[in-house]
Amino acid sequence: MEIKTIGIAGAGTMGIGIAQVVATNGFNTVLFDLNENVLTKSKSILVKNLDYLISKQKITSVDKEQILNRIFFTTDIEQLKADLIIEAIVERIDVKQEFFVKVAAINSDNTILASNTSSIPITQIAAAVPKPERFLGIHFFNPAPIMKLVEIINGIETNSEISAFCKQLIEKMEKVCVVANDSPGFIVNRVARHYYVESLKIVEENVTDFKSVDDLLEASGFKMGPFRLMDLIGVDTNFSVTSSIYNLFHQEGKFRPSIIQKQKVNAGHFGRKTGKGFYRYE
Repeated sequence: MEIKTIGIAGAGTMGIGIAQVVATNGFNTVLFDLNENVLTKSKSILVKNLDYLISKQKITSVDKEQILNRIFFTTDIEQLKADLIIEAIVERIDVKQEFFVKVAAINSDNTILASNTSSIPITQIAAAVPKPERFLGIHFFNPAPIMKLVEIINGIETNSEISAFCKQLIEKMEKVCVVANDSPGFIVNRVARHYYVESLKIVEENVTDFKSVDDLLEASGFKMGPFRLMDLIGVDTNFSVTSSIYNLFHQEGKFRPSIIQKQKVNAGHFGRKTGKGFYRYE
């Protein structure tokens, strides 16, 4: 197996972050999104991120140009051809399966297919994909260029050699990989649900306000409180993951989504990306 080109599907927060990681590590990168405006915005975010790294003397202006030149932006799925394709689109199994069926049809049978899903079972997505043994989860965490951890998730059909190869590949990108078997939420999101869910419950029950929860937990050693973290990740994304895990565990009470979070989503207060979440952003 040899990887020269990596395709990324979805140019949102996670997609552009993953594209930055792989392009920085020397891979030709195809970044696909159906929405031209999203692609344009993602490119401006990437330039901003790289300029910040230059200001911190992490990279040079030459590095910046080389990274940008390695990324090809496209709205045409026919151009999403690569040795490895990582999907980071909406957290809906029907959309993901439809996407992978199309991508499998235009790529080689040897193309490795991976999902960056936070919670949807890998085996379930792979069920619609030809040659499911080349399908696995490669789950980066937000922000992908900064967070070291990546979960490698094996579905029931995943070939162990392909999984081991992808683990080595991602580790060469200076990431720390943890291998997980297929389970709702995998490892991190299953454990992290309670960081969010219990914090939301405290606010629901009027024990205190969300800022006090954030301040207390940050003073206790957490780098970021749950409400600031939800705003960074995306309140909508976080709510979607919580809802998915709740249903996958057959509505087990400890995973119950919060009405407060649902109201934020209904209002379009998704966090930093919309300027409003639990906090306001200029």
